[in-house]
Amino acid sequence: MTADDIKQSIIVKLECEFIEILGEDGTHFEGTIVSRLFEGLNRVKQHQMVFNALGDKMKSDIHALSMKTYTLNEWNQLKT
Repeated sequence: MTADDIKQSIIVKLECEFIEILGEDGTHFEGTIVSRLFEGLNRVKQHQMVFNALGDKMKSDIHALSMKTYTLNEWNQLKT
């Protein structure tokens, strides 16, 4: 499993305005995911949406995924 594999798995099932997945060892990854779909949801619900997009990969292929999730508004505020 590569960082790009994870990225592609997420964007197929979750509309993202920005996504970056890092990780070179094949099992430990770090991600930043920005989606309008996160609007009105707490962090736990946002992370659950990402985990659901990854499906069984979280059980078998990915040992750890540390992530930061943002709404589009939060992301735009961070960039200013």
